[in-house]
Amino acid sequence: MNKEQVLHGIIEKLTVDLDVAIRAAQTAYETATHEENIAENKYDTLGLEASYLAAGQARRVEEIRQALVAYQKLTLKPFDEERGIQSGDVVTLESASGVEQHLFLGPDAAGLKVHVEGTLITVITHRAPLGQNLLGKFDGDDLDIIVNGSRQSFEITRVL
Repeated sequence: MNKEQVLHGIIEKLTVDLDVAIRAAQTAYETATHEENIAENKYDTLGLEASYLAAGQARRVEEIRQALVAYQKLTLKPFDEERGIQSGDVVTLESASGVEQHLFLGPDAAGLKVHVEGTLITVITHRAPLGQNLLGKFDGDDLDIIVNGSRQSFEITRVL
């Protein structure tokens, strides 16, 4: 597995997600504007509810579109031994209990999950507490973060 494969997987997933979101937004728009959904009295809110859904779907389409553009423009660089972990790096963490997780530190789309060569990669950004703590760290470093009031410890076992 390498960074290019991970980036390609993220772009593919975002492209599929964008297509699904566009279709959902179109369906919501059609429902909101359909003549059968015109309010007959002040208690008839189906059309209003459908318009809220359509607006939310349109926002989701735009969020995915922006994330896709950010990843299409992302230039991957080899891991810099002097600067430490930066955006575009793939990081493997091991918890104190021995559980591994693989992360891609990206510009957007936090929480997106992709499978690359049978490995689950989760996208995080520098805005997340874990992402902030990873910036500038190196292979072999330990890090502690507090999530929902509990301390979690990890060791960085691999950086690509």
